[in-house]
Amino acid sequence: MHKVIGHPVFEHLLTVGGVVLALFAFARLFSEKRQPGNTVAWLLAILLIPYVGVPFYLVFGGRKLRRLLARKALVCPFVPGVDTSTLLGRTSPTAHTVSASGTCPPVGGNAVQLLTTGEDAYAALEHQICAAKHSIHITTFILARDDTGKRIVKLLAERAREGIKVRLLLDAVGCLFSSRGFVDPLREAGGEVHRFMPVLPFFTLRNSANLRNHRKIAIFDQHTALIGGHNLAREYMGPTPLKKRWRDFGAIVTGPAATLLNDVFLADWSFAGGVPLETLRQEFSPQALPFEGSSELQVVASGPDVAGDPLYEGIISMIQEAERSIWIVTPYFIPDEVLFRSLLVKARAGREITLIMPARSNHPVTDFAGRYYMRELERAGARVLLLGPGMMHSKGIIIDDRIGLIGSANFDLRSLFVNFEIGMILYSPADVRAMRVWAEELATHCHKPNPSQSGRTRIMGNLAEDLSRLLAPLL
Repeated sequence: MHKVIGHPVFEHLLTVGGVVLALFAFARLFSEKRQPGNTVAWLLAILLIPYVGVPFYLVFGGRKLRRLLARKALVCPFVPGVDTSTLLGRTSPTAHTVSASGTCPPVGGNAVQLLTTGEDAYAALEHQICAAKHSIHITTFILARDDTGKRIVKLLAERAREGIKVRLLLDAVGCLFSSRGFVDPLREAGGEVHRFMPVLPFFTLRNSANLRNHRKIAIFDQHTALIGGHNLAREYMGPTPLKKRWRDFGAIVTGPAATLLNDVFLADWSFAGGVPLETLRQEFSPQALPFEGSSELQVVASGPDVAGDPLYEGIISMIQEAERSIWIVTPYFIPDEVLFRSLLVKARAGREITLIMPARSNHPVTDFAGRYYMRELERAGARVLLLGPGMMHSKGIIIDDRIGLIGSANFDLRSLFVNFEIGMILYSPADVRAMRVWAEELATHCHKPNPSQSGRTRIMGNLAEDLSRLLAPLL
């Protein structure tokens, strides 16, 4: 056996095979629309450690799926019966930018209620599950095997047993330990469960280790939807207060925007389960939806199944539109060069920029990677606030009290360029002001970064920061 492995012909074939794989990796890398930092990071990995870098890139490096783009529709271009010509949001450069990048225009006739605690989010979810008359559609990145997860599965099983159409879509990696036997009670009750993008086998259209569904949406009767950062786990939500519960943020929306969120779910469900999307759409009648309020919203789905990067380009547009103030609330802050420079320019131009982050997140590498950007923003005149003790998982952007963004995406490269994400842009002044009140209340629990460090600690910290920033495009 050793002689075969050491044979010159075998070694030559192994070398040729490695070169071919490397060339394939290079071709795939340069054919994708990537940020320069991301491209350089992968190039270094492929060139310096090819036996590790090449297979890792082929498994984890994909960003857009061309075959998926061709087969998977995302959202309806409009909601039938809804007149969008008179909406204020239609005149916003952000609305035009996001629409041109691959998503739908704003829609009116909605009502929005912010969910600022895990208890409120859980109460809203449980109430809607119990009140649903026809359908319950839920997609989540994490379903935990804890008290919260068990209670939600039990409630869903009860409703399925009563004849409600219950569909639960779980990310195969985030729900690695809860997507099989743990949800059998729901399956046995007549509910349906699909796993999104299983890791194995590699290199198939519906399988990927890198492309994760980070969307969190719950839609009831195609009329009411929950959206935000809450996963279905004790850390994020529950019926009673928990001392170690993370601070998170979301909203419940009723009206035509819920139809668009439902269409995002149906497109994901169709892809994961192999059911034709038009067959799923025929179950519902958007024309029958009543208006519920005066809120103007724009649903933004972003990810490998969208030709452009609407969330990323939408955030750039929002920042460029800012005339007075920019509030960013995020658990992780790793911007690309364009976003970073845009914020620096706004700060140096005298705009009030406030960045709220956790003092210590659940991912230390991202904390180290984000310190450089935080420091430079402070030097440019921005205000950086850290919330702690405890983890903050909230995501939100507020511009001039005119435009707000909520959803599942973090302010980092993975959320903006790799994951399947969902966002909702708010254009109505009352909704944006409510977001501002939430952010200001959050700021009262924060403190400024402490720059004092000893010499040795500072040196080690700088090394950790540099290494983390180098790895950031691959995170």
